[in-house]
Amino acid sequence: MSVLDRLKQKFGDKITGVNAQAIDPWIEVKPSALVEVCEFLKTDPELKFEMLNCISGVDYCEPDPKKAAKATFQPHTEVVYHLSSISKKHSLVVKVILPRWKDDVPGKLPEVPSVSGVWSGANWHEREVFDLSGVNFVGHPDLRRILCPEDWEGHPLRKDYEMPLEYHGIRGR
Repeated sequence: MSVLDRLKQKFGDKITGVNAQAIDPWIEVKPSALVEVCEFLKTDPELKFEMLNCISGVDYCEPDPKKAAKATFQPHTEVVYHLSSISKKHSLVVKVILPRWKDDVPGKLPEVPSVSGVWSGANWHEREVFDLSGVNFVGHPDLRRILCPEDWEGHPLRKDYEMPLEYHGIRGR
């Protein structure tokens, strides 16, 4: 039985999408089931995804109204986890789909549970996604900026981000 079939069988409708034909096979998981699925992926003797390679935040938004009218997607945020099993020699991508803003309130960051309790390396990855893409990782032990200064406003990888003209009296271009 394949990894994807095994996950669908164990978690049912908590797995909301699957693509086994992709270059990097992926599953889409409900945000509320993320930690449970990740714990299984790491500890199951047949799967053993002991390594979290990276976490990425992706902003699906088209700020240009003309282009937005032609977009084939609804605005949302994806959090993407790349996993590897060194011992089993396989890999998997786990995706979680979130609204761009929590409760559709602009400026209120979308939330997803932290997996830093599953893979300790998630600590820094989640901080980076929080800092640059504006995703709140609930339960993270120390969620704060990691690349931008603590008093920076906004999240530079969001498509609607506007670069400030100056920062602490220093003018940009």
